[in-house]
Amino acid sequence: MLSSPGRGLFRLCLVLASACAALQSAEQGNSVTDPLNVLFIVVDDLRPTLGCYGDKLVRSPNIDQLASHSLLFQNAFAQQAVCAPSRVSFLTGRRPDTTRLYDFNSYWRVHAGNFSTIPQYFKEKGYVTMSVGKVFHPGISSNHSDDAPYSWSIPPYHPSSEKYENIKTCRGPDGELHANLLCPVDVRDVPEGTLPDKQSTEQAIQLLEKMKTAARPFFLAVGYHKPHIPFRYPKEFQKLYPLENITLAPNPWVPAGLPPVAYNPWMDLRQREDVAALNISVPYGPIPVDFQRKIRQSYFASVSYVDTQVGRLLSALDDLQLAGRTIVAFTSDHGWSLGEHGEWAKYSNFDVTTRVPLMFYVPGTTALLPQGGEKFFPYIDPFDSTSELMQTGTTKLFPTVLAPFYISSSSA
Repeated sequence: MLSSPGRGLFRLCLVLASACAALQSAEQGNSVTDPLNVLFIVVDDLRPTLGCYGDKLVRSPNIDQLASHSLLFQNAFAQQAVCAPSRVSFLTGRRPDTTRLYDFNSYWRVHAGNFSTIPQYFKEKGYVTMSVGKVFHPGISSNHSDDAPYSWSIPPYHPSSEKYENIKTCRGPDGELHANLLCPVDVRDVPEGTLPDKQSTEQAIQLLEKMKTAARPFFLAVGYHKPHIPFRYPKEFQKLYPLENITLAPNPWVPAGLPPVAYNPWMDLRQREDVAALNISVPYGPIPVDFQRKIRQSYFASVSYVDTQVGRLLSALDDLQLAGRTIVAFTSDHGWSLGEHGEWAKYSNFDVTTRVPLMFYVPGTTALLPQGGEKFFPYIDPFDSTSELMQTGTTKLFPTVLAPFYISSSSA
């Protein structure tokens, strides 16, 4: 296990450097190794509450399966627990101090510098670069265009059902529709009969099908919305987490002597109708214990819902025989507080909001190449009680360089 976030960043640099080297060898006409495709998956507000990180409650079999074939980083942290600054930071490889973005209200190319992005680099090296869902944060921070045309070969895709996320689509106990924090839904009853992450998976699979026979390699970025609030997910996932099985945060108290500036009063939660009805005092609350359990239940259910989308995407990669020539990178923009330190949501500097999952699957390096007909990523149903936690092993990347301190990716 890594003991230093700095070492994690060093290894990340080496991973990216290897991709650069592969591109350069391809440019020089090296036919020994064709350039690998890249599938980059980024999940919104996902802390490492996953089986592959040792969580015993959350069912995430498909992400765990990816981890079992990947280099898994135990101590990866976002630069800032806010969507736009974090995403611009890891997509440009620069700190918020350099991009001058700490909120949502500026575009780095105008206000800080014309810094290249990771997809832009691949595009300039001959890759077809594509964006599905929430990759850059939408709005001013990505020039209202997801940084197109610089970063992307084709217009970025956003699911049409996004526009219903924050309106009254949650059926309450009174039978009326509300704009709630907790929003398990019957997908058949919601507008358009679908949800954004389902649409993103379908679009991403269609792009993979088109790229299977393409002459050029691809960089496909897929951004999933959940478990970002509101917790609007198919209601059947709630059954995975009976309330009697939901524990509370082990350290729910606001730290003594905490400066007020260091505390986030989770105003984005308070604006939701079901939370507002609780009439919780500002800034410290607390939220009633029974409602805390419901928040944690819906967060975990949202994680399992996203896991199924990741599973379907990776299964399609298998079915299209692309798993043997595609790097898969998986991460989150930041974590999310679930009652620790009296906090909910993000916007703080506690480790539960800044620590993220990070893993790289590199065919032939982190795992042996799949042999004829072999599936690396068969879809696993989280409702199947027989599915077991995938065990992650020890992987050496670049053993000549890293032999003195290679990473152990065993479960925490």
